[in-house]
Amino acid sequence: MSESLFSKKNRKLITDPLTDNNPVTVQVLGICSALAITVQVNQAIVMGLSVIFVTMMGNVVISMLRNLIPSRIRIIVQLVVVAALVIVVDQVLAAFLPDLSAKLSVFVGLIITNCIIMGRLEAFAMANKPWPSLLDGFGNGLGYAGLLVLVAVFRELFGSGTLLGFTIFGNSLPGEESGLYAMGYTNNNMMILPPMALIIVGVIIWVQRLRNKELQEDH
Repeated sequence: MSESLFSKKNRKLITDPLTDNNPVTVQVLGICSALAITVQVNQAIVMGLSVIFVTMMGNVVISMLRNLIPSRIRIIVQLVVVAALVIVVDQVLAAFLPDLSAKLSVFVGLIITNCIIMGRLEAFAMANKPWPSLLDGFGNGLGYAGLLVLVAVFRELFGSGTLLGFTIFGNSLPGEESGLYAMGYTNNNMMILPPMALIIVGVIIWVQRLRNKELQEDH
């Protein structure tokens, strides 16, 4: 039973979005979030986990209802399902992580219109059974979350000199300097500006396409 649940085909539903079919770097979806909430790693992690949850659960619900949803209103039904899941996420964050909830603010609500989620519902969940849909949602959500965290690591580290709020480049005690700060290093404020997120994503896309010839366009 476990072999069929995690067959090679099912495993590819998880692994492909992490590399060769990443929803951000290959499909170029969900770029707006990479610009907006990757100034700090903790924000990127929370947003990534939120999208993983919504994508997984949305895929499962739509897959279970796929034979009952009239074709003409399928997009409306998908939006209702995603909106309900996002409300759950928003309320949980507000209850248990109020500070992060306030920082993410409107961006949590914008998960409803995330192209990755709607794309997986339409392209995969509407045509597949719940278990593969769950794995597909997890894989694509994880691919999105991993990219967000990677971008956030660069932006927070070189823009603020911290990771997850902990000072990396020197002593955080006021009035004291150590480490790289003592040697004259200063934080690069450009890293915390939205255009730098786009530049970092562009560099990641470039590196990925250099490594994978199948992603390179023929001229």
